[in-house]
Amino acid sequence: MMLEHVLVVSAYLFSIGIYGLITSRNMVRALILGIDGLSIGPILLTGFITTLATLAAWPVTRDSRLFHFLMLAMYSGQIGLFSSRDLLLFFIMWELELIPVYLLISVWGGKKRLYSATKFILYTAGSSVFLLLGVLGIGLYASNEPTLNFETSANQSYPVALEIIFYIGFLIAFAVKSPIIPFHTWLPDTHGEAHYSTCMLLAGILLKMGAYGLVRINMEFLPRAHSIFAPWLMIVGTIQIIYAASASPGQRNLKKRIAYSSVSHMGFIIIGIGSLSDMGLNGAFLQIISHGFIGAALFFLAGTSYDRIRLVYLDEMGGMAVPVPKIFTTFSILSMASLALPGMSGFVAELIVFFGIITSQNFFLIQKILITLLMAIGTILTPIYSLSMLRQMFYGYKFFNAPNSYFLILDRESYLFLSLSFYL
Repeated sequence: MMLEHVLVVSAYLFSIGIYGLITSRNMVRALILGIDGLSIGPILLTGFITTLATLAAWPVTRDSRLFHFLMLAMYSGQIGLFSSRDLLLFFIMWELELIPVYLLISVWGGKKRLYSATKFILYTAGSSVFLLLGVLGIGLYASNEPTLNFETSANQSYPVALEIIFYIGFLIAFAVKSPIIPFHTWLPDTHGEAHYSTCMLLAGILLKMGAYGLVRINMEFLPRAHSIFAPWLMIVGTIQIIYAASASPGQRNLKKRIAYSSVSHMGFIIIGIGSLSDMGLNGAFLQIISHGFIGAALFFLAGTSYDRIRLVYLDEMGGMAVPVPKIFTTFSILSMASLALPGMSGFVAELIVFFGIITSQNFFLIQKILITLLMAIGTILTPIYSLSMLRQMFYGYKFFNAPNSYFLILDRESYLFLSLSFYL
């Protein structure tokens, strides 16, 4: 209760400070909210996933009011970021959701929750320094008076060298949140220890904030620097797909294996952003929406499975198909969606990214062929960890020392299964 009161007072004082900031003479026009075609998809995704994650948090009984307060605080920061139309508000919302995530992990996480929460806050808060420097640099470079408005900053011309410096700063900040290798190591530890409803928010929304920032700021504000770094983004994205898909089968922890699959799928988003084509960018945003649903659903099923057998290591599982057939069926469908089975949204998104690379006029033919072949290798590796995960969890024979009623699927869980599966 004391922690809850402290959080409420802190939020109140923070709101007073923000109010004083936005009502000052120089900043009264700065903080603007708005929704366009780029932000409407992530905003709808955020609302849907947050609603399902809140409903999935019914097993939380210890300080449940504080738990849901933090989830809604995280939701506020994410909605504010996707709808912000100025750089200062973008940065404030970027930082606002870090504290709820830290508390959700450190209070309701697993045995190594403090280690994972500390690692998360060090990575993300440390990278925010680069975001703040980039925001201040763009805002103070304005010709007449300092401005942080998106439209004004997007129309501002910068020297190429300065664009590159700004681009690198923003890229580091967004690469940690996305995550892009080698800044991804916080993600498996965080997913491995967080409660599964928190994992739904992390995989479904938080990772997408970095990709959104790359498009909203790096592409729109710094187009010449983006054209310079785009080939490197495609190379890093390709390496990320293969690396994470190869590392995933070696993970014993179920949630860590799903986390590495998220890192692999984020590689397609990075490649789509770096393709310098409208089709590739469309594929990247469709992958953002598709993986948002698939990743959140996989973590929800991992959590419901843990609630029943109290096991998280795959080599200790097996034979779950008989006691929990509904979870087995839904997990199988989600695994097919994750490996981009034709007819699923993941397949459409990855196919559009492929077409975006092939039709791009900004790369040589040999570059496009090489990137496409390497991406194809990554799509071949994806079924290996997806199907092996299914085999280890649901097939074989395993005796679980629990009554049959313990494995029953509740009606509310079935509704969540159907709600998540509808968008695959």
